Amino acid sequence: MADFLFEPHAPVSIPIARGGLFAVRRVYCVGRNYAEHIREMGNDTRDPPFFFAKPADAVVVGGAGIPYPPQTEDLHHEVELVVAIGVDGSDIAVKDALSHVYGYAVGLDMTRRDLQADAKKAGRPWEMAKAFDFSAPIGTIEPASAIGHPDKGAITLLVNGAERQRGDLGDQIWNVSEAIAYLSQFVTLKAGDLIMTGTPAGVGAVVRGDVLEGSIAGVGSVRTSII
Repeated sequence: MADFLFEPHAPVSIPIARGGLFAVRRVYCVGRNYAEHIREMGNDTRDPPFFFAKPADAVVVGGAGIPYPPQTEDLHHEVELVVAIGVDGSDIAVKDALSHVYGYAVGLDMTRRDLQADAKKAGRPWEMAKAFDFSAPIGTIEPASAIGHPDKGAITLLVNGAERQRGDLGDQIWNVSEAIAYLSQFVTLKAGDLIMTGTPAGVGAVVRGDVLEGSIAGVGSVRTSII
């Protein structure tokens, strides 16, 4: 067997609440999936879902701090329900979608908002606004076998103890089953994939020293600080 030119990078993994690790393959994100957030960003409320991606190694676990990223003056928080895929599938029917879910977690889609705004104006991709290093803090994964498939419940984000975001999973324009079914028309979903399902209204800027705490009723929490 040929030698690697350099040592392969260690796999990215997220702790599972009942023990073990979830190996991350890909991270997909649903854009504009809560009506109030869509309105605050100045967009229409019933467009088909669209997706962007983050690299697996953008994931941050264990409450570790994240550095304030370069090339931005406007770093924003977005708290989201994260779906952990446990069974491969493509062209998945809505009625079958939840059978492909291993579990759920709470995540933060950190966004360089000024870079995103520039990309939107120029009609360019969002990668540098969304897919940068340390841009996806994620909490412990709760197996669906233990908590079920949450379709309602408060989703909140605190910054330094003050509430910034509040919504309900029931306010999602495209629910988890619909998002999985739609995405699986374009790519084959595999065990290890994550889907971040969009954020409610209240997104805003954070600065160095801020402590972020996201939570979803019945799912769990995520915590990080900007260092």
